[in-house]
Amino acid sequence: MQIIGCDFSSSPSKRKPVVVALSEEILEENGSSPAYSLRSVLLKLERFDSLQVWGDWLKADRKWIGGFDLPFGLPRELVETLQWPLDWHACMQHYTSLSREEIRATFKAFCDARPVGGKFAHRAADLPAGSSPSMKWVNPPVAYMLHAGVPLLLQAGCHFPGLHQGHPNKVALEAYPGLLAREIIGSRSYKSDDKAKQTPERLIARKDILTALENGQTKLKVRLKLSNAQREQLIDDASGDSLDATLCMLQAHWAYGKHLAGKKNYGLPKFDALEGWIITA
Repeated sequence: MQIIGCDFSSSPSKRKPVVVALSEEILEENGSSPAYSLRSVLLKLERFDSLQVWGDWLKADRKWIGGFDLPFGLPRELVETLQWPLDWHACMQHYTSLSREEIRATFKAFCDARPVGGKFAHRAADLPAGSSPSMKWVNPPVAYMLHAGVPLLLQAGCHFPGLHQGHPNKVALEAYPGLLAREIIGSRSYKSDDKAKQTPERLIARKDILTALENGQTKLKVRLKLSNAQREQLIDDASGDSLDATLCMLQAHWAYGKHLAGKKNYGLPKFDALEGWIITA
């Protein structure tokens, strides 16, 4: 079983590609419980500068469980207000049939009708994960990430635990690297796409994250194994994309450990089958 983590972009390019971190399952010999005896060896990072190339990679015949940094669902309050389908798959089909312009106009109208301080609707997972509302179309444009990413995962035949039955050899889980990063460094920033903001302080934060991950000093209890060259690669990528893909990979590895330990739905709690949930939240 290959473990993957994906830092996603809704409009990938050579400058800002989709980044995928790949590992494989390794159980520590002295571990008494698979859920708490995992070591994640980073095999490589792959980059995709178009959605088509990434989608083709997903369709290839391989067995994996992946953590993907993009929302898998919309807030129930939003869907009910717009009178969209309440079944997840039907809702996703309707949503992805819309253009980005239609999505922006629809969501803006929803927000404009609401009071200051409560413009956006939220999913239940947003608060414990600290994630942006999945209907947000700017800074970051996660609504467009859902719109671009979920259809390609569905076309690849992926299984979405608790949401949609697909092929068991391709398990797609919603991940959020910021959740794991904050556990280690709190509110410190560790990345920026703006070169002027790629400061020594952010570089030190990336080093601190990697030190904790390599020592297994997080609630996931999954230890990251890196070569010296890989460590430097993750530190030197000031955008944080490579590190975010690796953080998603570790969250997916945690979920796989829960699966090995017999936990239902890869350790996910009971959740709204329209909204979805973020692993480890």
